[in-house]
Amino acid sequence: MAVVSLGPGAPDFLAPKARLALENSQVVVGYRTYIDLISPLLSCQEVVATGMKAEVKRCQAAIDRALAGQQVALVSSGDAGIYGMAGLVLEICAARGLHVGPAEVDGQVDFYLEVIPGIPALAAGAALAGAPLMHDFAAISLSDLLTPWEVIQRRVEAAAQGDFVIVLYNPKSKNRDWQLGAVVEMILRHRHPRTPVGVVRRAMRAGEEVVLTTLEELPLQGVDMQTIIFIGNSQTRRYGPYLITPRGYLARYEVDR
Repeated sequence: MAVVSLGPGAPDFLAPKARLALENSQVVVGYRTYIDLISPLLSCQEVVATGMKAEVKRCQAAIDRALAGQQVALVSSGDAGIYGMAGLVLEICAARGLHVGPAEVDGQVDFYLEVIPGIPALAAGAALAGAPLMHDFAAISLSDLLTPWEVIQRRVEAAAQGDFVIVLYNPKSKNRDWQLGAVVEMILRHRHPRTPVGVVRRAMRAGEEVVLTTLEELPLQGVDMQTIIFIGNSQTRRYGPYLITPRGYLARYEVDR
């Protein structure tokens, strides 16, 4: 069984090994929207697609098919190991007492499992915004579906105090429309209002949008679950259509001018 990272979703950004795993699979399991993105790459594979909030169901279906001897590809957007399906697959296997391992492992396993990496949303978005992640950063999801809001608050507060560049995943949804504003207020206690911010929606997909703004002017409208937000640290600056978070090279080395 392969947990296949799809990257941003566009075929151009799909890793060759991920493409090969899809081609060699008998069954492809995934969230319906992601299945639609890769449908041109599928031919005779059986497709098992589910909707939102069915992650456990998808993973169980993929594991069951693999245990039955089928070649399964469970797809995940971005990188499967970053807010993706890889961890849940392993958790379910462990809860069921299954023995899994890579193909190279000797010994008794119930089925072989491979996690194929991909371009995560923070990397795709950062590329469009320039270089906001050149120094230490913290990635925080604002979804409190599985993580208590109090825990999210503590993490945001710690990242803001530590002067990390902050990457916000899942900043807003139809049923979560106040958390982003609360987080911005929290960060403003530690950052200058003119701190540069990048707002990237649908990175590397059709309908891609990139907006550079400041912390005090961060637009709350138009932000959704397909948006990733980069909040600069005290050194981040804007350079034309890009953001730069210096790592310190120019303070240490001379540069020809």
